[in-house]
Amino acid sequence: MSSLFAFLHHLAAFALVGALAVEFVLIRGELTAKNALRVLIADAVYGASAGTVVVVGLLRVFFFEKGAGYYLYSMPFLLKFALVVVAGLLSIYPTIVFMSWRNAIKQGQAPVVDERKRALLRRIIHIELAIVVAILLCAALMARGVGMLG
Repeated sequence: MSSLFAFLHHLAAFALVGALAVEFVLIRGELTAKNALRVLIADAVYGASAGTVVVVGLLRVFFFEKGAGYYLYSMPFLLKFALVVVAGLLSIYPTIVFMSWRNAIKQGQAPVVDERKRALLRRIIHIELAIVVAILLCAALMARGVGMLG
């Protein structure tokens, strides 16, 4: 079971990164109705993947890996978890904006988004991608037992 949950965790993490990369590329380009729909779909994949990463990750911590006693005394794990929370909170604004596009998309129209808002969306997604890199570093340190407290 441990291997299955590790696989699911990694699969969801790769899907999350892929969805975030798609959002980043599409939000930089021309915002057509078709591209806006793709962004909306990518954001749904991102949300589902993030939820899966968190749930499966917590199951691994408490039931399938080294145990909570190990992870809760690992500074890289605690930082990784905090970064996941920060990324989740950052993702709220883009999701709200993308969801507001649904009516325009249903009518076959591109949503109207001013350049200032697009720049903010790009910046947030870029920060989320940078957080993913930091999470990967924390995961590598955590797996090697670096930064154990106590």
